[in-house]
Amino acid sequence: MESIIKHLMEITGHRDHDLLNISVISALSELTNAQRARVLDILQVGENVFMKPQITIEQGKLASIEDATALANPDIPLAQFPELAAGIAKQESVVEFVNMDGDRIIWLPVWMNDKISVCLEILNPEIYNDNTKEVMGGILVVYRNFQNLLDYSERDSLTGLLNRKTFDDNFSKILRTSVQKPIIESVSPPEVERRHTGKEKQHWLAVLDIDHFKRVNDQFGHLYGDEVLILIANLMRTSFRPTDKLFRFGGEEFVILLRSTTKEDAQMIFERFRENVGRYPFPQVGTVTVSIGFAHIDPFEPAVGIIGRADQALYFAKTNGRNRVCHYEALVETGELKIEQSEDSVEFF
Repeated sequence: MESIIKHLMEITGHRDHDLLNISVISALSELTNAQRARVLDILQVGENVFMKPQITIEQGKLASIEDATALANPDIPLAQFPELAAGIAKQESVVEFVNMDGDRIIWLPVWMNDKISVCLEILNPEIYNDNTKEVMGGILVVYRNFQNLLDYSERDSLTGLLNRKTFDDNFSKILRTSVQKPIIESVSPPEVERRHTGKEKQHWLAVLDIDHFKRVNDQFGHLYGDEVLILIANLMRTSFRPTDKLFRFGGEEFVILLRSTTKEDAQMIFERFRENVGRYPFPQVGTVTVSIGFAHIDPFEPAVGIIGRADQALYFAKTNGRNRVCHYEALVETGELKIEQSEDSVEFF
C-alpha cells in the first residue's frame, strides 16, 4: 500500500502528460502484478478507430518506444478487438476479456465528457478481488481529474493537440535528450555543427500549413473549416510516433517535433503524411493538401532560429507549387535558398 500511495503522490505532482501516464500505468502494473500494462491512445480518423501504444511496461520494466520507427504503421484497428469496441460503444469503464492462451485482459477506457482518447490495458491471468478493483477505480479517478486539468491548460481546445504555450518546455526536453559533444574551448561554431552526415539520427522541427485554407472557410463556412482542422490533427496523430510532439500554433499552422531519426527517414515520414492528407476524402470539402518545411534541431541555436529556418522552407514550398515537403538545409545546399539571419519574431505563412 505504501508504494501505491507513492505512485498517487507522483500522479498528483506531475504537470506533464507523459510523466502522468508513466506514473498511472506503473501504479496499476504494480498493484495488479501485471505481465504487461500499456497506455493506448484511441484515435478516430473518419469512420475508422485505431489503438496506438504509447507507453508499455513489461514484467515491471518500462519498455522504450524511442526506437519504434514511424515508417511502419504502429496503429492497431480497434475492430481487431471486438470486445473492447463493444465496451467503448456502451461507454463501459471496465472491459474484461480472456484470450485463447487463457490470459485475462482488462481494458480501462478513460472517459472525459463522454469522449475517449486514452485506454489503459492490463494483461494478467489472475482474477482480481473487490479490494484491488476498488483501488484501481480510485487511481483512475485521480488520473482522470489530473488529465482534465492538464488538457485544459496544455491542449488546443479544437484539435486536442498541444497548444503553442507548451512548445518551449517540450523543445527544452528535446534539447536535453540530444546527443551533444562535451563543450570545450575548441567546439565548432553552429555553422559547422549543422553539417551532418545523412545517416546520422537527429531531431527535427517541421512547420505545416494547410494550403488555401482561407478558401475552405470562405466557400464552405467555418464549421467545415474547423472539421478540416480536426481531421488534419487526427491524421497527424496516426502518422507520427508517441515520442513526437504535435502542436497547433493557431489558425491552420501546426508544428511537429520529430525525434531521433535520419534525414532520409524524416523526409519520408513527412512525405507520407502529406500523401495521406492528399488522399483523405474531407467531408463536403473534398481534397485538401498541406505544405511542410522542416529543419534539423541544432542544440546551439534558440528555438526561434530553428522555427525560422523551417518557416523559410515552408514559404519556399508554398511559393513553388504547394502540396510539397521542403528541407531547409537541402534548399541551402542546392542554392535555392540563401541563409537569412534575423532577430525578428518569426511569421508563419
